Amino acid sequence: MRVAGVDIGNSTTEVCIATLGLKEELVFESSALVPTTGMKGTLHNIRGIKEVLQEALRKINKNVKDVDLILLNEAAPVIGDMAMETITQTIITESTMIGHNPNTPSGEGLGKGKTVLLEELQDTYEDEDYIVIIGSHIGYQEAAKLINASRHSIKGAIVQKDEAVLIYNRLKYPIPIIDEVKFIHKIPLGNTCVIEVASEGGTIQTLSNPYGIANLFNLTPEETRRIIPIAKSLIGTRSAVVIRSPKGQVEEKEIPAGTLTIYFVDGTKRMVDVDRGSEEMMHAIDSDQEILDMAGTKESNIGHMIEHMKEEIGKLSKSANVHIQDALAVDVLVPMSVEGALAGEISMERAVALAAMVKSKGLPMQELAKTLEDDIGVTTQVAGVEGVMASLGALTTKGTTFPLVILDLGGGSTDAAILEETGEVKVTHLGGAGNFITMLINTELGLENLSVAEDIKRYPLAKVESLFHIRLETGEVKFFGQPLSPKIFGKVVICKEKDFIPIETKHSLEKIVTIRKEAKRKVFIQNALRALKSVAKGNDLTQIPNVVLVGGSAMDFEIPQMLLEYLTPYGIVVGKGEIRGVEGPRNAVATGLVLSKVKVL
Repeated sequence: MRVAGVDIGNSTTEVCIATLGLKEELVFESSALVPTTGMKGTLHNIRGIKEVLQEALRKINKNVKDVDLILLNEAAPVIGDMAMETITQTIITESTMIGHNPNTPSGEGLGKGKTVLLEELQDTYEDEDYIVIIGSHIGYQEAAKLINASRHSIKGAIVQKDEAVLIYNRLKYPIPIIDEVKFIHKIPLGNTCVIEVASEGGTIQTLSNPYGIANLFNLTPEETRRIIPIAKSLIGTRSAVVIRSPKGQVEEKEIPAGTLTIYFVDGTKRMVDVDRGSEEMMHAIDSDQEILDMAGTKESNIGHMIEHMKEEIGKLSKSANVHIQDALAVDVLVPMSVEGALAGEISMERAVALAAMVKSKGLPMQELAKTLEDDIGVTTQVAGVEGVMASLGALTTKGTTFPLVILDLGGGSTDAAILEETGEVKVTHLGGAGNFITMLINTELGLENLSVAEDIKRYPLAKVESLFHIRLETGEVKFFGQPLSPKIFGKVVICKEKDFIPIETKHSLEKIVTIRKEAKRKVFIQNALRALKSVAKGNDLTQIPNVVLVGGSAMDFEIPQMLLEYLTPYGIVVGKGEIRGVEGPRNAVATGLVLSKVKVL
């Protein structure tokens, strides 16, 4: 008979096809994988299952009618993909200050004065210091001419177009100039303004310090507190402009982060303030007690997030009884818009990201199996728990022996299992994996592009330093005989196979690499330690001699090495699986499903 083991994952659906003889001799024939359609464990998966079966059968010139039995992994009762929201105490305010940091300022130092349109600065104006506003209707030559001819003390300029350097090079005396101010018409006139431009290679010192701003504008303690987001948004920048806007424009609203409540099976509960960060949240979550559910306080960020998560998953699983059985919390810096800003300035605010594993009382996998069977006319069964099946699949890696410990690094969850020679298996299933890392990278870099964030996670980076060479993130320099595209000159790029994909961001190569590695450490390293401790004897990691890595994320170019570094102090040897000697770390669950049937028939 021909058996197909189908592993429905959070990101991909994989299949292993084999024929089983009368004497239980097993011949593996084909395998394939496709992106999972819909949320794992729901009827939306059927389209992906049919696609992966067709792809694998096409390789051996067979069709679905040639399959006698389909075995599905037991994705129920855990049906949750991972979800992330930023949870922080957010202050929404029409700031009394406005900040800006363009790419191409000119000049150097501090300039303070009243804002005035350049073309309106007449001799009749009072004899005081001014910051001139130059709209796009005035060219750089005319602007420089008017500034040079003015009898007034002009201490700086704010320019709408990207012409700061062009104007500066034509001036008789140096002044700091800020350009690229898109919404220049919103600048209040007649107000006190300060411009700061640092020397090349330096960063501003005064306008990135709230007390420096307070000193320049003679602010009260309350006004100083309100300009902290502006000062924070300008830390590390080369230039800035801060303008005091008219009074009476301050409106403040607090959205509390809220409190996470963890309910345990024994009837007890723990509560932790989200504002206290991920470490305290994980201390409450990682207890020896079995979690029944989690909830957040009403009208808070955490409350809205969990309520929305349960509602959405309840709809997909057609279940009104949805519980959260595990969560992974990590600290993250989130770029947040500064209200009252001129050009979309952002402030990096601390937040907590949450990946939750959701359990439903319903049996969606049984319904999925029946629906698939009715659709294609092939007997379909839900065969086994993922961790157990992954262990069986990992046994096909040459050199493995009992007890076998596997770490399944997937897209939505991190699983661990220990398989004893007696056949006894201990498994754990934790929320948070590859997809969560992608979201963290996307959020911290402010990309708003999950596809680019996924590539940043999966491939090494480089800086294009000339049209004929790049500097890899390792420091190695690579030269080319033919010129590279001018479109990527000076940019940080993703080295994806033979292509160079530019990352549209102001962040440096070093900053992007740091964020990528930190995201992997926060998610995979933390979850790996949690998972392995859960299956180890006495929760003692030193009792685990070696670990076989399986799953799509085990193919990551740096995660196996990172895990090895963190687990070596415990005496644990880590290596990627070679499923059936041909699949690498992939296809472990699908292969295990087929192997599980050998002992049953």
